[in-house]
Amino acid sequence: MVFSGVWRKVLVGGVAAVAVSVGVGATGVAQTTPAAQMEELPRTIPDAMAKEASLALPITPFYTQPDTGSAWPGKLVRAEKATDYAVPAGMTVWRIIYHSLDAERKDVLASAFILLPASNAPSGGWPTVAWAHGTSGVAQTCAPSLMKDLYYGDEGLFDFPKAGLAVVATDYHGQGTPGAHHYMNKLSQGYDVIYSVAAAHEALPGLLSQQWVADGHSQGGMAAWSVGEMEQQLNNPDYLGTVSVSGTINMLNFIAPKKEEGGAPFYFPMVAFGVKARYPGFDEKTVLTAAGYEHYPLLATKGCWFTGHAAYNGKSSADIMKPNWTKAPAVQALLKEDAVGSLPVKGPLMVLTGSGDVSVPPNGVKATARKACKNGIKLFFHVYPGLDHDPTMIYSTQDQINWIKDRFAHKPFAENCNQL
Repeated sequence: MVFSGVWRKVLVGGVAAVAVSVGVGATGVAQTTPAAQMEELPRTIPDAMAKEASLALPITPFYTQPDTGSAWPGKLVRAEKATDYAVPAGMTVWRIIYHSLDAERKDVLASAFILLPASNAPSGGWPTVAWAHGTSGVAQTCAPSLMKDLYYGDEGLFDFPKAGLAVVATDYHGQGTPGAHHYMNKLSQGYDVIYSVAAAHEALPGLLSQQWVADGHSQGGMAAWSVGEMEQQLNNPDYLGTVSVSGTINMLNFIAPKKEEGGAPFYFPMVAFGVKARYPGFDEKTVLTAAGYEHYPLLATKGCWFTGHAAYNGKSSADIMKPNWTKAPAVQALLKEDAVGSLPVKGPLMVLTGSGDVSVPPNGVKATARKACKNGIKLFFHVYPGLDHDPTMIYSTQDQINWIKDRFAHKPFAENCNQL
């Protein structure tokens, strides 16, 4: 995503590589080559928090007031039309609060935004994409709907309504709404995506198509895949498929990458937060070093992605995480719960990654896709040469849109498991 002309996802050394699309290959998927353009991100915590503050919207009672009525998953609590976002001319944005479920199927409140194209809805409503965002942080303040640019606005998200697709984008519960965010939990995030769609239909009757597709990047790439697994059980005939982009679908590879794969250790304290949110008896100090815990309270309460990056910039996993931290029982329980590639998935599945991704290693994504294929899950897989984490999202957007439109057109799905 672009914040004030700077790439959000920066990994080694505090800079982010940009890639440029150069055409479409024989597979019909855009081919890319890396460019040398590099840009700096905030390196200090004050600078990072100042940048986040410049993008932030206030947490109003809209987000915090409870629902005193009856509850069921997907029930709309409240909705409001929003005019405080920086969106392309003509697009309309709504905010909603709705009921969802956490990993233990307990009732929670979640927030989301709905992004509508800049024209009148077609007969039957706008084809709808249920969007799952990548890591924005873990604090309540880090909800995309509390950011003026909707977090992924310039990273491809605005291209969806420009192409005639409505977007229903959950914040995930615990972001926007009170409570602990279950960071990197495929069940919690999967439920939040699914039930945002039902709530959006209640908020805007007739404006959204009953049929919908799930799409997500990074953290959201795992959430979107989880939607496919859940829909295999729910068997909703209006669900048409999933796109998973640079997804954390191989969690162990994400939190313990091989040395040659790079990795992004500044995410790991957030993972510790997510483990504690899922398993409240877990003590994050058992896996965080003193240096790792130093900025943890800030991230847990108000610092978002920029702050997390600045706080741990230049630190290795060994600097901030204790030895063998991934073997802690609660971490192992999360890894087991987050396992992807074995359960059946309903509908077509598109899995994308970039060969230059040092945040979510592409080898782990490919290994999971190969595992899924061996387990009978039909999918289309593609690697974008040279692209890092966020550039993969940016430069695959048109491919995602084309694939999604094919689902709404009920065109045959072409899988390529035989090439993995």
